[in-house]
Parts: sequence; structure tokens; C-alpha cells
Amino acid sequence: MADLFFDCLGARADRYAVTPGMTLELRVTETGGERVEAIALRCQIRIEPHRRHYSAAEAERLHDLFGDPGRWSDTLKPLQLATLSTMVPGFTGGTTVELALPVTYDLEIASTRYFSGLDDGVIPLLLLFSGTVFGTRDGRIQVQQVPWSKETSYPMPVEVWRETVDLHFPGSAWLRVRRETLDALQRFKSRNALPSWDGAISALLDREETGPW
Repeated sequence: MADLFFDCLGARADRYAVTPGMTLELRVTETGGERVEAIALRCQIRIEPHRRHYSAAEAERLHDLFGDPGRWSDTLKPLQLATLSTMVPGFTGGTTVELALPVTYDLEIASTRYFSGLDDGVIPLLLLFSGTVFGTRDGRIQVQQVPWSKETSYPMPVEVWRETVDLHFPGSAWLRVRRETLDALQRFKSRNALPSWDGAISALLDREETGPW
């Protein structure tokens, strides 16, 4: 039976994708000398926030996710990022395969809030593998499952995520609001002859800083 080892070699922004995304490069090695005909591979990706240090500014931005830093020993729990599937073509010894990882800039999603709260360094990822391995022996097809124990860690640079997002949303961010909130903001924008939504929100923030309206 095939004895597989998985490793993540790197990540890069997908510069020509229609929607934001990055590509993870996986290395799959068969260490038992068996020929692998194909693998229907599944990969669950988790963020492990407890595996890095945070600056004071980062801790402040991550407060809504994890609470006060004094409680982080209890609250820094893994965050689900994605579950992906791909077909690994046949190989002997080892092969590399690209795994497409969609990226969202929805700030209501915990993983996006975590990414956007980081200044630099790495994002500690854990890749958990499962799936079906197809091989042949004595002219017969053999099928086995990828053991649930197969996993690998990857410290993905924060700059890769930032590059991915900036390719589609340079210098900007997105917020979802209720329609009633948008209508009220539209009235405020028109009443004050403000040229953009950004200008309307900035004006409201200026009023908040200078005192009661």
C-alpha cells in the first residue's frame, strides 16, 4: 500500500484570477516504492493563531476576535479557512501539485478579520489531508484512503495575502450594512453634498471625534 508524505512548499498570489485567490504548492511523496495512479485529494486548511506572537497594535485589532490578551491562552483557538479538493495525477516517488485557494475580503468572516489585523510576519496554517489513493498491483486496481493523520504546517507570509487582496481591492476595504443603514448614509451624503461614500463615513467619524452632533 502507498505510504504518502505531504508538504507545502510555498504560496503565491494568483495575479490573473477573476476573483481574489492564491495558489499553494504541495509536494506529495510516496515513500514505500509503490506507483500511485491518482489521488482524489481533500485538504482542510486551518489557521492556528496561537503559533505566533503579536504586537500591541495587532492585539488591539484582534480584540473583537479573541478578547483581551490576558485571556488569549483560552481564546486563541484554530480558525477554519477552507476545505479544498484536487486530483493528483499519477506519479512514482513524488510529485508537486497546485492547490487553488479562494480569498475573500468580507470582514464579517473570522479568517479575513484575522488576516487584516496582522502587520507582518506569517500566518500559521495547518493543512489536514484526506481522500482516496488509486494504484495497481498484479494488474488489479487498488484503492486506499489517505489516513486522517496526514498533515503539514506552513507559515504563510502575511505579504502574500496582502498582495492577493491588493490585486483586486488596492487601498480599499469592503463593509456590508443593512439596507436601512445604507439609505440613511445616502441621505447624509446627499444632504452634505459629499462626493463619495468614503467621504460620508469620514465626515461622520470627524463629527464623532469633535463632539455631539
